[in-house]
Amino acid sequence: MKLDSKIPDGPLAQKWEKHKFNLKLVNPANKRKYEIIVVGTGLAGASAAASLAELGYNVKAFCFQDSPRRAHSIAAQGGINAAKNYQNDGDSVFRLFYDTIKGGDYRAREANVYRLAEVSVNIIDQCVAQGVPFAREYGGLLANRSFGGAQVSRTFYARGQTGQQLLLGAYSALSRQVAAGKVKLYPRTEMLDLVVVDGKARGIVTRNLITGKIESHSAHAVLLCTGGYSNVFFLSTNAMGSNASAIWRAHKKGALFANPCFTQIHPTCIPVSGDYQSKLTLMSESLRNDGRVWVPKKAGDKRPPQDIPEDERDYFLERKYPSFGNLVPRDVASRNVKYVCDEGRGVGETGLAVYLDFADAIKRDGEKVISAKYGNLFDMYEKIMGTSPYKQPMMIYPAVHYTMGGLWVDYNLMTTIPGCYALGEANFSDHGANRLGASALMQGLADGYFIIPYTIGDYLATIGWSDKVPADHPAFKEAEANVKQQIDTLLGMKNGKKTVDQFHKELGYMMWDYCGMSRNAEGLKTAKKKIQELREEYWTNLKTTGINEELNITLEKALRVADFMELGELMIDDALAREESCGGHFREEYQTPDGEALRNDEKFCHVAAWEYKGKDQPEVRHQEELIFENVKLTQRSYK
Repeated sequence: MKLDSKIPDGPLAQKWEKHKFNLKLVNPANKRKYEIIVVGTGLAGASAAASLAELGYNVKAFCFQDSPRRAHSIAAQGGINAAKNYQNDGDSVFRLFYDTIKGGDYRAREANVYRLAEVSVNIIDQCVAQGVPFAREYGGLLANRSFGGAQVSRTFYARGQTGQQLLLGAYSALSRQVAAGKVKLYPRTEMLDLVVVDGKARGIVTRNLITGKIESHSAHAVLLCTGGYSNVFFLSTNAMGSNASAIWRAHKKGALFANPCFTQIHPTCIPVSGDYQSKLTLMSESLRNDGRVWVPKKAGDKRPPQDIPEDERDYFLERKYPSFGNLVPRDVASRNVKYVCDEGRGVGETGLAVYLDFADAIKRDGEKVISAKYGNLFDMYEKIMGTSPYKQPMMIYPAVHYTMGGLWVDYNLMTTIPGCYALGEANFSDHGANRLGASALMQGLADGYFIIPYTIGDYLATIGWSDKVPADHPAFKEAEANVKQQIDTLLGMKNGKKTVDQFHKELGYMMWDYCGMSRNAEGLKTAKKKIQELREEYWTNLKTTGINEELNITLEKALRVADFMELGELMIDDALAREESCGGHFREEYQTPDGEALRNDEKFCHVAAWEYKGKDQPEVRHQEELIFENVKLTQRSYK
């Protein structure tokens, strides 16, 4: 299969403007004749649905939450990047582009990343116009702070609740279109299949989570904006409901899945405290602006932090990476936290934690200033851990947070299924092997507000408004029947011995142990065999309860975990095939003498895109070669 990325010709800085001019247009009168489905109402989905409806298209928006305001985008705390250079500290569109390419360890497309940096400046203006309450400096300009992987301050923020405020802005825009009748909202509704007719995406099959009703929805195009798949690890910073079913069902209908093993471990999370936990809590990366990461110099030192003198502390990130200090990228910070804990220098009861200490910042700036920056985060930590970060250091440890992999898309954000698009974290396009902090919100809003409104018109103008398949087409009926059959199979499993959560935990522990912060060939092969055995047991020993025609959370989870198991196996295959270390993908066999990721640009400077070939058939690995004309491929260094 030839992967045509549709990257336009010409100089990097002119590609997007040139491409927009060359795209086909749909005139305003004809826009009213098209129907578009948007699945997911987080930042990417809400911004896309609102923008497309504003243009005149008729939009159906689906979310499994009771309100779009509960999308997981709300949990992003620290900020959103943009190359405004308000600080006059040397930032520019090209520097944001370069930092993102370098931060992703040179495994992302230049053209996509430059476009992201280019439109970032427009995102801030859009959100300010919507009333998003970004922090401001004394003189009235928007304030900025630093994030990992950058030596400039380019992260705009609304205290420690940036994602929430941005989502409220997008939700307001979406609500306006709902009131205008241009968006029809379907809450508590989950997509369970993508319908493809004559090779094109024609609609979706859904289940009403309250009544169990299975329905078909037809449209000219389908946008998947459903986030990432971190919950394949069971414990992650994602909301418990976050899942991969929409993109996985699309994958099984022909959409290639790119770089599934590229998952991000966030270094600043509250440590695991027991088997009873169902999710982990993120402490924003913004805290690393003022918090200093350290452990005792001696292994086994269990003294309280206040009893360990300064000369017996190891500020290991500052020691190893003096140019960036505590603000190295997430993959670098996470691996180094793991190293010191593996040496026996971790803190807390389990030894799987390090300190994030604000004593110096409080002494320098005062408690009032620190509270203004991070007050809600400090309060959250104290409620969970029972100690005040104003008085004692936080304890943190890495946890699964974000997935750089996702459905393969071209420059127009279209998957390998014509008419099916993937936006935000659901696609693979912009972050390579590691995402820089504060870039997730940037990508979601860029895709929804500023990219898809241009690029979708090119496809719609090509097919014409009359090219729409009705929801009673045999392909929809077949998809409905397949969904019902899977539901009936799961609900018929009343005599199993294990719950869906037990299976999910087992899968998650396997993924974390063998495909987490570090991987090796032997472990990955072991994991593949274990997951295959677990999948087989799942369909013979799962115990489900209830019926379809009701709110049935067990059934919801059972459907999602079945997809997670298949996806987990593909992640293992991808990690095993990529014989190099890059970003968040750290193969222990491939590292520098000082423990940094060692890429193999000669063999693996490409995107790996996997094609589903049928049940129990091995997937086929395709490659999209990455060409770098504007940056030099070098060993990443943050020293």
